Amino acid sequence: MKDWSAALLMFSVAVAAVAKVPPLPVVEEVDLDRYLGTWFEIASYPAWFAKNCTGVTAEYSLREGGGISVVNRCYKGALDGKLKEARGRAKVVDPETNAKLKVSFFGPFWGNYWILELDPDYQWVVVGEPKRKYLWILSRTPTLDKATLDGILSRLPEKGYSSDRLQWTPQPDTD
Repeated sequence: MKDWSAALLMFSVAVAAVAKVPPLPVVEEVDLDRYLGTWFEIASYPAWFAKNCTGVTAEYSLREGGGISVVNRCYKGALDGKLKEARGRAKVVDPETNAKLKVSFFGPFWGNYWILELDPDYQWVVVGEPKRKYLWILSRTPTLDKATLDGILSRLPEKGYSSDRLQWTPQPDTD
């Protein structure tokens, strides 16, 4: 009987923890034509598929027949390291806002790509997913000014993200 009680208690705690994750709001509208192009990764939650990556960029373009092509690039180990490229595809899953997409780099496996914040001039974006496992801060330039970055970081907790988990992405100097 004790084993069942302990299992029930653990299950109840797990359900309560999942229930406390609030819904993740996205931006009201994304103009996909303006979103296309190259983005530089400023910071992200560490992900196994981007281990030891520096100089990370993501390039989005329209695919023939619909959808979006995705090309992620990074340099392994250092900015002068070997260039690594991953090609994938994305599809809009919320056509009302265009803010919720699914992305696939591995055959039939799709991951959530939700646009949580987007600069009105499409100069920076915050991307996440409902379980809060992944987070990316992207910019059209290799750096973001301090005021913009501080503002983004100050809003992360209300979305259920911690800035403590962010890994800052080295980018090449552009001067």
